[in-house]
Amino acid sequence: MGPMDRWTEVVCFEFSLPPDSVDTRVILDMARDVAHGVDRPAAPLTAYLLGLAVAQGHPLAASAARISEIAAGWEKSSGD
Repeated sequence: MGPMDRWTEVVCFEFSLPPDSVDTRVILDMARDVAHGVDRPAAPLTAYLLGLAVAQGHPLAASAARISEIAAGWEKSSGD
């Protein structure tokens, strides 16, 4: 078990979250897309927002994919 897996396990335990509800790859891929497409500091904030969306019942993978899609078009739409 690597450090990321162990960390996830500990945090899930601390907050009584089911460890199998965490799809690390989906979350990290989305964070990467936001960091590269929007701004690096936007990645952790967006991961938090993704968590809020999932807590409200939005599916993780579909929500992360939509966020990545928005991030991919960010520069084009933001005028930066």
